Amino acid sequence: MTVGSHDPVGRIPSAFLTPGIVSFSDFLRLGAPDLLPSMAAGSSGPGLDVPHGTTIVALAFNGGVVMAGDRRATMGNVIAQRDIEKVFPADEYSCVGIAGSAGIAVEMVRLFQVELEHYEKIEGVLLSLEGKANRLAAMLRQNLGMAMQGLAAVPLFAGFDLDTARGRIYSYDVTGGRYEEHDHHTIGSGSVYARGALKKLWHPDLNADQAVAVALEVLWDAADDDSATGGPDLARRIYPVVATVNSDGYRRVPETDLATMVEAMVAHRTGDPGGATLNQGGGR
Repeated sequence: MTVGSHDPVGRIPSAFLTPGIVSFSDFLRLGAPDLLPSMAAGSSGPGLDVPHGTTIVALAFNGGVVMAGDRRATMGNVIAQRDIEKVFPADEYSCVGIAGSAGIAVEMVRLFQVELEHYEKIEGVLLSLEGKANRLAAMLRQNLGMAMQGLAAVPLFAGFDLDTARGRIYSYDVTGGRYEEHDHHTIGSGSVYARGALKKLWHPDLNADQAVAVALEVLWDAADDDSATGGPDLARRIYPVVATVNSDGYRRVPETDLATMVEAMVAHRTGDPGGATLNQGGGR
């Protein structure tokens, strides 16, 4: 019987009986390779127009990390979706944000979530934060063929390191290269503008609430100069997805809290929208 094929007798496929497979991706590759994102999609070319997610920011604060993403997905010069979510929990102590081809990126995140849960169930312990970052890099390398066809998905990974009791941030390239970032990082089309704002507003003594406020200011600056990045939409009540990760685990900031902070930020910037100031959003 071919691995993963249907057995009319009803026997369990051999992939389910192979001991020691702690990687769900490897298990799926043996049992049902067609379900992997890199195998499920058909051939494509650079001219294929698909929705793209844009700007993600991550910054460390005193005791954890904050990750935030705008809500706009674009397809060429068209807004494909106004309320897409680009920041997700990876597990209890980490999160992942996505930029690039939205469909591929979301499938990759779902597989990554199952990968971490599978490891925990097989081994009985959480994978280390660095181990999680390495697993995500391996998944990106498996997607290289699709990236070469124009379907690139690039994540930003962050979490609370239980061994060192601090937040850590990891960035990637399309080949699966993994890089630990210090203090803060941004990805996506608005990243260059977001990075400039982060350099101005970030400092090591930020608490969680101040770091969330900085993330909102940074996304505003990115949206102010990058048409693919969506700013807060007060009319539709669409706000960025913002999450914190600390010793208590992953927590998505409630939209009611974001609404209050966004409205205060808009009021402060009315008449002077050009950029955040150092005494806003938890700056010095």
